[in-house]
Amino acid sequence: MSKVILDISRLISRMRHSTPSGVDRVEMAYARGLLARYGNDLVFAAVHPTGLYGRVRRKAALAYLDELERRWATEDGRPKQRSLLSILPGLLALLPTSTRVGNDRGAVYVQASPHHLLRAGKVRRILARERAKFLCMVHDLIPIEFPEYARPAGAEQHRKRMRTVAALCDAVIVNSASTGRSLEQWIEGEGGVSPRIHVALLGTEEVASSAPAGSHDGRPYFICLGTIEPRKNHLLLLNLWRKMAETMPRDSIPRLVVIGRRGWENEQIIDMLERCPALQGLVDEVNGCSDTRMASLLRGSRALLMPSFAEGYGMPVAEALSVGTPVVCSDLAALREVGAKAPDYLDPLDGAAWLAAILDHAAAGPMHEAQLQRLPAWRNPSWEEHMDIVAGAIAELQNS
Repeated sequence: MSKVILDISRLISRMRHSTPSGVDRVEMAYARGLLARYGNDLVFAAVHPTGLYGRVRRKAALAYLDELERRWATEDGRPKQRSLLSILPGLLALLPTSTRVGNDRGAVYVQASPHHLLRAGKVRRILARERAKFLCMVHDLIPIEFPEYARPAGAEQHRKRMRTVAALCDAVIVNSASTGRSLEQWIEGEGGVSPRIHVALLGTEEVASSAPAGSHDGRPYFICLGTIEPRKNHLLLLNLWRKMAETMPRDSIPRLVVIGRRGWENEQIIDMLERCPALQGLVDEVNGCSDTRMASLLRGSRALLMPSFAEGYGMPVAEALSVGTPVVCSDLAALREVGAKAPDYLDPLDGAAWLAAILDHAAAGPMHEAQLQRLPAWRNPSWEEHMDIVAGAIAELQNS
């Protein structure tokens, strides 16, 4: 069988971190899923932080994957990065080998993250060296479609990534039909021809088994899960909680737990979290949250709140629904693909509707009870189904 080459550059680049991003989780799922399907015909490769590209020793790669999963599951309250000195042994163990590669006819090079797509020349040289077809996953086109939510240079950087995809990919995996439409339209707008696009909803990770968490005073609480950045619309929730603090008896106000690392362009959000007196004791920010703690908070919450302005997929929605926790989220095409008929969908700008929904779910009102009735009919996307589509795309490339 022809080799399948999985790029794990992203995971290696995250060696200093204790908690994963959504993209980290996807690359890990690809590592585990493809390993289960292809066994010894799967090889690992990476653009190392030193800039070197090559195959990664299998034993070292598997040990590192095990260590990352252990870290994600158990390490709590550690938002700071590890020191460079402490990770040197790991970086050395994962240095690409100098063994000559490129002898495998019909190889397929799989990349599940945007790592190094900014460097089209580098990707072209990798593919030439491996003599491989290129299958890449595209998570979203949000920095291009909504540049106001990206870092200052984010839109142009993402255009460069997508130009690499358009020029070099033989096929693309997208995490939703919404992302697929965006990619196809953008490539056509650039005057190009879209590669074959395969839609594969992301699988839902099995949420760790843990007892539901409760607040210290017994009041219901909600969680908001995701990187703290403008696109996630945390300000809507913080302003609603401030309004409740100003208009309701304090002991009748539910709590809000904000889980996620601090991202970019978020000064107003951080100012409110750190300096707004009305929110003290009502809103908690949790950084460096282990999977076990997150699972406990998710299971105990009255609902997940996700008022995003734009999403490529919406993994927190699937995670919440998978453990029976209701979801109130923005009415976005990508989120409807994930949540189907289960969540309550609201306009992310309709503060009055969000406040009404929060109060209803806090009191276990009609909206809350109606969603609990819908939840059993929700179908949980699986990584097995996702990998079926990936394997089909790989087989097409191997036989073309």
